[in-house]
Amino acid sequence: MKNFVFISPNFPANYWMFCRELKKNGMNVLGIGDQPYDELTNELKESLNEYYKVSNLENEEEVYRAVAFLIYKHGRIDWLESNNEYWLERDAKLRTVFNIKSGFQTKDIPRIKFKSKMKEYYKKAGITVARYHLVDNWENTVAFIQEVGYPVVAKPDNGVGASHTFKIENEDQLRAFFAEKWDDTQYIMEEFVNGEVNSYDAIIDSHGKPLFETGNVTPVSIMDIVNNEDDSIFYILKDLPADTRAMGRATVKSFGVKSRFVHFEFFRLLKDQEGLGKKGDLMALEVNMRPSGGVSPDMMDFAHGTDVYKIWADMIAFDRTDMKPYEDQYCAFAGLRDGKNHAMSHADIIEKYGPNIRMSERIPDVLSGAMGNEMYLATFKTKEEMDAFYSDVLRCGK
Repeated sequence: MKNFVFISPNFPANYWMFCRELKKNGMNVLGIGDQPYDELTNELKESLNEYYKVSNLENEEEVYRAVAFLIYKHGRIDWLESNNEYWLERDAKLRTVFNIKSGFQTKDIPRIKFKSKMKEYYKKAGITVARYHLVDNWENTVAFIQEVGYPVVAKPDNGVGASHTFKIENEDQLRAFFAEKWDDTQYIMEEFVNGEVNSYDAIIDSHGKPLFETGNVTPVSIMDIVNNEDDSIFYILKDLPADTRAMGRATVKSFGVKSRFVHFEFFRLLKDQEGLGKKGDLMALEVNMRPSGGVSPDMMDFAHGTDVYKIWADMIAFDRTDMKPYEDQYCAFAGLRDGKNHAMSHADIIEKYGPNIRMSERIPDVLSGAMGNEMYLATFKTKEEMDAFYSDVLRCGK
C-alpha cells in the first residue's frame, strides 16, 4: 500500500473528494491539517486512514515533525500534495527534505511560482509573452512605462491570485503604487494586455500526456473583480478550442509537467495589440501547477459528465484512467456580491433556472474577495442560454 500525505485536506471543502478517490484506489491516505479532528466532516474522516493535527499549518517546523512522525509510523512516503497554490512551495520543501521524488522539488519552484521566470519557458514553447520590468527604482520604472505606455499592471512576482495587484494608468497612480507596495516584496510590472483570460486545465500523467483536458473563460479579470468589488463570473467551456489545447500541451512540455493537475492561463486578445498579436490570438499569462481553485473541479464534472477527482486519483495510483466524459455542455459560475441591488432574488433565480442549477451556496469569506458571496453553478447546452442566464442574474434593479 502506497502512502500519500495530503496537506490541508479540509480546505477547500470539496478536496475531501480527492482523498476519497485515493483511498478507493488502495492508497494509505494520511492527512495533515490544523482543524480539530472532531470538526472534520464525516466524509473526510472516512476518506483518511490517519489525520495528524498541527496547531498551525504556517508553522513549518510543526508540519515537518508531522511528516516525520507519519514516516516513522507508516514508512516511506510515496506522494505528498496539497493541490493548493498557497502551499505549493511548502509541498516542494517537504518533498525535498524527506526525499519524496513524486512532484516538484525546491529547485523547481522559481520557474513555476515567479511570473518573471515563467516567461522563459513560455518563450521556449514559442508562446508570446508581455514585456515586463522587475520594479526596482522610480527612474527605471518610468523608463519601462515610456517604452510600453500606460496602462501597466504591477503585482508581486511570486503572488497568489490578484492579491495586491495594481492597474496603473497615469503618474499619480504610479506614485500611489510606490507608496503602497510592500517593501519586502519583489513586484513585476507588465504592459497591459487587452484580453480575456482563457485557461487550459488538464490532468497529466507521468509521461507528460493528458488524461483529461478542458478549459474555462473569465470575461472579467480577477483583478477588476477584487479591486472594484464586482460580481464574479467564469464558465467551463463545452468544447476546448484547438489553439488552447495546442498551447496548453506545448506549455506542459516546456515546463516538464508530469503527474499533476494543472491550470494554465492565457490571454485571448480582444483587439490587435502591437508586439502581441491579432484579435483572437492567444498569449501567455501564467501557469498554476494545481487545479483551478474553489469549485472549479465540480464545474468540470458538471460540464463533462465525469469525475476529475477520480481521474486525478487514478493518475496517482495507476498512471491511467478508464473514466471518460459522457457529455459536454457549458457550466457557468455566478458569484453575486452582497450589497448589490440585483434585480432577481434567490427565489427568482431558482424559479426560472431551477432545472439548470447544479449547486447554490454561500462562498467562504476567505474566498469571497475574488468570487463574490452567493454562488450559483448552472449548466447549459448552448452559449446563448448561458448568456441569457448571466444577463438575468447580474442585472441590477432600479
